[in-house]
Amino acid sequence: VLAGVFGLLLVVLYLLLYYRALGVIAVASLGLAAVITYVTFVVLGRQIGFTLTLAGIAGAIVAIGITADSFIVYFERLRDELRDGKRLRSAAEHGWERARRTILAADLVSLIGALVLWYLTVGAVRGFAFFLGLSTACDLIVSYFFTRPMVMLLARTKWMERRKVMGIEVASQGGAA
Repeated sequence: VLAGVFGLLLVVLYLLLYYRALGVIAVASLGLAAVITYVTFVVLGRQIGFTLTLAGIAGAIVAIGITADSFIVYFERLRDELRDGKRLRSAAEHGWERARRTILAADLVSLIGALVLWYLTVGAVRGFAFFLGLSTACDLIVSYFFTRPMVMLLARTKWMERRKVMGIEVASQGGAA
């Protein structure tokens, strides 16, 4: 658990330092994914007696990386669009179109892996598989229904037009100094 908390803090620090305002959205998205996962866990615990094991905690730790990866894919696609000279609103939409397939494919691979582990194993490994699958499903929900709408909402503000707010320096946009 301590390693998971330490790893999560490093991910949060990285997201905030590298992506700045977008990092705040990513951290909020991670928090929302954690809340959804926790509520689901509590409901399942009460309904079917599901308990969290060390293997389940390991699944949650792996899921942090999967979830953060979804944000990074989207934010890097958005940056690519901005570097190509698109305006922020257009870049956010086109970046999502390009990132969506990658996010969906990566999460689908994780879900397939979780299902295979669930059906082919017993005991603690099943807890890992279940929590990995649950967290991956939460990642899809949060990416589609929170992260993307928040980025699109912020892309409409003048405040986000400043490249430094988003961690995109002028020098990194096609060599302009």
